[in-house]
Amino acid sequence: MDSPIAQPAAALARPRDLASHFMECGALNTNLSLAPGERLVITDDLLDGTVGDMAAMSMAAIVARDAMVARAAILPLGIAASKVKNKDRAKYERLFALIEETAFDSGARESAEALIHASFRENQIKELAAELGGTVGPARQRYRAFLEVVKLLAERKISEPLFLEEFLDFTRAVAGKLDFGIYALCIDRMFVSERIPVMVKVSLLREICKYPPLVRKELITNLLSSPKVEPELIRFARQEVAGMLTRDQLTEIFLFTTLKLAWAAQRQGPATRLHS
Repeated sequence: MDSPIAQPAAALARPRDLASHFMECGALNTNLSLAPGERLVITDDLLDGTVGDMAAMSMAAIVARDAMVARAAILPLGIAASKVKNKDRAKYERLFALIEETAFDSGARESAEALIHASFRENQIKELAAELGGTVGPARQRYRAFLEVVKLLAERKISEPLFLEEFLDFTRAVAGKLDFGIYALCIDRMFVSERIPVMVKVSLLREICKYPPLVRKELITNLLSSPKVEPELIRFARQEVAGMLTRDQLTEIFLFTTLKLAWAAQRQGPATRLHS
């Protein structure tokens, strides 16, 4: 069955596996990952060439739930459009028009509209790059500062209440201004760290249960599907979310956890057979 969101990718190149995977992420109502069950896409992946395929970037611009990732995908597409001859620009104009109409993120739609109106002029692209960099830069500095706070907790140099206060301040400071993939990685590492007390992890979990649905789903399912998390914490997490979320929310979380566990089993399958 043809999907309308597959058309912009086809306009530039034949969709590859990554573009198809991004489309599946959009259908699953989740954040983009580099492959099923692997780490989430961050802006650097789209700006440094890790995701260099035009079809994948087109799909990312449309279906990314992370505002920073969606807008980062627009930037290399705009640069590519600015370099082609006028007679070859029609396909990019169609692509950007589709992004403007259908992108999940309103900021991506606005960026696409601005580039169309500016005819992909270099100064408009530079303005978008400066805006994106200005948004991400300070938030990443705050992220690095918070890692120092995590280190202090691990070394027992600050109290648990003070750490939680710093965590909440960190979350408020970066909300909507930092690649969600980086934030999720930070949370995942705290949940698996042997140097962070279990009660701190429990307090983090309770805070995460209050987050918006998409963010909460991603972080909780990462916890429940991680082979590195203590079984005791996973049991507690299941009990905690059962007492805080609705039946529909629980169903979505447990289904997505099952999917992540299946992805992990597929990745481990060949190695298991080799050692059997």
